[in-house]
Amino acid sequence: MINDTSRHRWERINAKGLDQQFLGEVRHGLGCSEFEALAVLETVHTVFAPMFDAGHTLKPGQIQLSVVDSSVPPNVSLQEAKQRLVTLTLHAGVADTEHRRRHGVGSLRRLRLVRMSEEAFQQGGLLTLEDLSLVMNCGVRTLVRDLGVLRDERIVPPLRSNVQDMGRATTHRREIITLWLQGKEYSEIAHASYHSVESVANYIEKFKRCVALFQQGFEVHSTAFLVRVSVFLAQDYFDLFQQVPAVEHRRNELESFIKKNRPLSSAEGS
Repeated sequence: MINDTSRHRWERINAKGLDQQFLGEVRHGLGCSEFEALAVLETVHTVFAPMFDAGHTLKPGQIQLSVVDSSVPPNVSLQEAKQRLVTLTLHAGVADTEHRRRHGVGSLRRLRLVRMSEEAFQQGGLLTLEDLSLVMNCGVRTLVRDLGVLRDERIVPPLRSNVQDMGRATTHRREIITLWLQGKEYSEIAHASYHSVESVANYIEKFKRCVALFQQGFEVHSTAFLVRVSVFLAQDYFDLFQQVPAVEHRRNELESFIKKNRPLSSAEGS
């Protein structure tokens, strides 16, 4: 059966005519039945729909990359692994330029390493060092040295190579949310975690949205779907909320956010 959601995406870019053209080519060129041709078309929609969905919304400095899905076990080869299309921020504009001016090229490269690894992970994918090497036009050995510097600062980006250590890979995310709950400002948190202020704000926004849904009784899979994060990340946010005490003004901020978004969240869940 053809997926209506995928078809509507194509229709937004005038693809209805292309569907018919494609079906004709498959039927006559490959000798497929109508059913087989439709099955092939559905596969094309499923694989390429994300490109049509996100291509027109890419911001300057962003790229799309096919990476290994985070659900793939570490013993599966890259050739056999399920892939996922993710959007990565290679250059964050003024924020990156200012970071380079203040802290140098090496620090900027580590900032981008952390940022893109986290972006991929939040979208359900895992980057490899080879992916990053190609995207950032540098050697794998350089990135290995960068990972050593980051590890010394208790920052372990979620990469394919350390998927076994994913518990440790959340250290810096825990630190970001913990510092916020302790009352630190975004600029302080960004400097301490090799993240941009915008990235820190995004983490905290998603943390608050997850908390709001958890407080309303949504389970982890529904919460992950509504906030558009991985189930792993939603669970981690729930654990943080349970384990890390908040200073009074952060607690008040969370309560205000939950109360303000209750009607909207309830509507989404219905």
